[in-house]
Amino acid sequence: MIKVLIVDDSALMRKKVREMLESDPDIEVIGTARDGQDGVTKARALRPDVITMDINMPVMDGLTALCIIIEEEICPVIMLSSLTQEGAATTFEAMELGAFDYVAKPGGTVSVNIGEVMDDLIWKVKAAAGTGVKKLRRKTSKPMKKKLTVETAEEPEPLELDDYPAVCIGISTGGPKTIFDVLPELDKNFPAALFMVQHMPPTFTATYAKRLNEYCKIHVKEAEAGEEIRPGVCYLGKGGFHMTLYKKPGGKIIIRLTKKPEHHFVPSVDVMMDSVRNCFGARTVGILMTGMGDDGADSMVKIRKGGGYTIAESEESCIVFGMPKEAIDRGGADVVLPSGKIAWELNRVVKKGW
Repeated sequence: MIKVLIVDDSALMRKKVREMLESDPDIEVIGTARDGQDGVTKARALRPDVITMDINMPVMDGLTALCIIIEEEICPVIMLSSLTQEGAATTFEAMELGAFDYVAKPGGTVSVNIGEVMDDLIWKVKAAAGTGVKKLRRKTSKPMKKKLTVETAEEPEPLELDDYPAVCIGISTGGPKTIFDVLPELDKNFPAALFMVQHMPPTFTATYAKRLNEYCKIHVKEAEAGEEIRPGVCYLGKGGFHMTLYKKPGGKIIIRLTKKPEHHFVPSVDVMMDSVRNCFGARTVGILMTGMGDDGADSMVKIRKGGGYTIAESEESCIVFGMPKEAIDRGGADVVLPSGKIAWELNRVVKKGW
């Protein structure tokens, strides 16, 4: 039985979240708290397996409470955030402070239609219960540095398709923090185009891309329909759309955003990786990192069989060893590395080949 503590200043939200969680026979809500301070006190006394934590609360906010709970290694925390640009920025801060994951309330701070995310919440609570809080704390120990100056150099000119390879990255639960082990470590003049899918809501990806760009030497941006791809740029899949590529007559490659095919995740790692592979063939590098489920695993197999190169994140650094494990088990990984060594390997293979 998974024991959960609910922390939220809204009595309505505490009631609805309890009802959702207790609809699953494997979950027991052992307590509720009305603010962050009350939540910390009850977390210390009740020792739950997982905590759901609102962000905006009186007395002590959710981020402050999160820091205390992670520092004391009590248990993993899932943040409940609002589906707004401001909510996205605060959520990413929570991920960097050590939160396991987040669930976005579809109706704002007090969400009467919170039931829409019931399956997602239950799924993440179960995943969090099997994750050691010490691993989450270790993820917060690496300091992150923003760019010292604003880059004013012009974007690299488009090159012919045969002049550079493509790197496609799939990442999910634990990704907003883990990806900082990789992208900021890539060289400024990285000679490949990068495409990344991180499972998150449509209102979050623009803020996430902007946040990543502040810390990376390469340029990171949310993908736009119709734009021509360039090496040295990382294109983040736009929430609510699959990111695919289209090769125009003459060899230029542009980005297409589409809602088809139907998939559990939109954007999907599999859809993105298949499209990149179709354009770049054996010059494709696939990377699958922390996350639940198997999105991207089959595409990693295809990339490897097609002569490309594939990297799976190892269990030792994964917050959730789901997606990369599936790729490894299916024979889709050339190498298995902890997140802290992926950038080094990527810099090496893209420059020297594999």
